[in-house]
Amino acid sequence: MPALVPLLGLGAAAAAAGAINSVAGGGSLLSFPALVAFGQPAVIANATNTAAVCPGTLSSALAYRREFPRERELVVPLLAASFLGGLLGAAILVRTPPALFERITPFLVLFATAVFAFRSRFARLVNRTEGPGRTGPWARAGGFAFQFLVATYGGYFGAGAGLLMLASFSLLGVGDISRMNALKTTLATVLNGIAIAYFAAAGLIRWPLALYMGACAMAGGYTGARLARRLDQRVLHKVVVGLGLVASAWLFVKAP
Repeated sequence: MPALVPLLGLGAAAAAAGAINSVAGGGSLLSFPALVAFGQPAVIANATNTAAVCPGTLSSALAYRREFPRERELVVPLLAASFLGGLLGAAILVRTPPALFERITPFLVLFATAVFAFRSRFARLVNRTEGPGRTGPWARAGGFAFQFLVATYGGYFGAGAGLLMLASFSLLGVGDISRMNALKTTLATVLNGIAIAYFAAAGLIRWPLALYMGACAMAGGYTGARLARRLDQRVLHKVVVGLGLVASAWLFVKAP
């Protein structure tokens, strides 16, 4: 029975993360610290969390398949940047000494929390920079390069990467929210998919935990999507930010 309680708590955290991802994003700010609290080393927790959240991202990508852009000159470079960036980020994580990753993890969680906290201001900045004037060759090259950096971060850690993708989309002149979500979820699936393959080859994923959390996250995501219209987004935003700050503070205290 004592071992069952932490397992149930881990499942609850995964379900809450799935619900939050379906409404606002930022669910990894709950699921990753929960894995660390469950006793998993930070590198293992990060790899396992990536595997756990990927099915939910894939299902979202499938839901947006009709809105996915058809322009090859836009899509192909973005897919390539996401694939290569995700692979590079995963390779860097595998080669990061566990003790070093334990020390930088609190900063990564704090950074992801800050990205989530200021996402509304970030979205307004993106909206101000959208438009045909931002689709010149230099702007497009900058957009693809920035997507590569975001994908590298996503392969390495991941939380907040979806919000950062908005910047690359703005440089590429993508303004429609449905097209942006279709791109974001598809590219996240690509970079997470290659990262998962790399992590699996390195033996970093705890598959029983990943499958259990993935099922809980999908159930939470389904429930969250149904309840989305009843939730006060401002309250949810404050709750996620508060939990992210608590998690980063706890990781700072726990860090060696």
